[in-house]
Amino acid sequence: MLPLDYETLRVIWWLLLGVLLVGFAVMDGFDLGVGALLPFVARDDSERRVVINTVGPTWEGNQVWLVLGGGAIFAAFPPVYALAFSGFYLAMFLLLVSLILRPVGFKYRSKIQDPTWRCAWDWALFVGGFVPSLVFGVAVGNAIVGVPFHYDNTLRVFYEGNLFGLFNPFSVLAGLVSVCMLVMHGAAFLQTKTEGPIADRAASYGRIGAVLAAILFVLAGVYVAFGVEGYRIVGTMATDGPSNPLFKHVEKATGAWMDVYAAYPYFAIAPIAGIAGALLAAVGFTLRARALTLLASGLGVAGIVATAGVGRFPFILPSSLDPNSSLTVWDATSSHMTLFIMLICAVIFVPIILLYTAWVYKVMWGKVTEKQIHADQSSYY
Repeated sequence: MLPLDYETLRVIWWLLLGVLLVGFAVMDGFDLGVGALLPFVARDDSERRVVINTVGPTWEGNQVWLVLGGGAIFAAFPPVYALAFSGFYLAMFLLLVSLILRPVGFKYRSKIQDPTWRCAWDWALFVGGFVPSLVFGVAVGNAIVGVPFHYDNTLRVFYEGNLFGLFNPFSVLAGLVSVCMLVMHGAAFLQTKTEGPIADRAASYGRIGAVLAAILFVLAGVYVAFGVEGYRIVGTMATDGPSNPLFKHVEKATGAWMDVYAAYPYFAIAPIAGIAGALLAAVGFTLRARALTLLASGLGVAGIVATAGVGRFPFILPSSLDPNSSLTVWDATSSHMTLFIMLICAVIFVPIILLYTAWVYKVMWGKVTEKQIHADQSSYY
């Protein structure tokens, strides 16, 4: 007998997956936001090098959270991994190509002095920040309205969507929330790591991003409550039974996603944190309160991302074609033993990653200035 029952392990891994995705959004989110802001907050080559070098020492380590999130889905929720990474293949390809532009841009931008060469890579870095921000939001939006797939009676999964079908009105709205949220977060980081005109421009763009993030997030919430068909499980469902998504009955109804807040009122902490964090960040940008702004921005990002998770509990990936095929926390996990072994691995390695990340930021903390870059050309991008 394992010391934790199957139901408890399923909930623990749902929570761990949420922590990893929130960690990615907060830690790598400002890298994406800085990339999206690069052409706008920096006016010449020296300023662009300053902006690039604010994230240069840490962006690779921050992507560990994305790898961990993908690994957690693969190990703990294999049906979700199989469906998402095959059905969303073209979207994933677009995402990976844009993410690959970042390391290539960082490494090659400053190799040649030619302004045209550097300008091209600056826009590549912009694409590497903006496109993932948009695609991640669109993916979350589709996970809320439902994805066109179904299982047959032998549990073969069939995906009937396409790349363009992912860009429905609600998912585009979710994508815009993601872009504004990460622009806010990137600007908060830039304001902390730079000074002078760059910090001032970052504050201006960040304030706009924060206000838009709060407004669009509220609009998305209203859309979910009154304009989107949500999903609910009808009757009882075994929470410790086999991982078979067809062992339940699901119905769709407008506003059904709001049921979770009636069942678990404390889940409302997530959207409240998202709105409060974004608005507080907007105030911080105005007052140039750099530490407050960065903390508030992180809170806003965490709250918005957490809302996308808790607002669908226990659903992970609902099906718009056959609601009964929807994947939930209770029927889309690995075996009891696998979840337990993976939990032991997580308990050992996640704290190590946290400690190492904290140490790196402690060592690399401080402002990046044009004077530093020109004084030590070999150590900076």
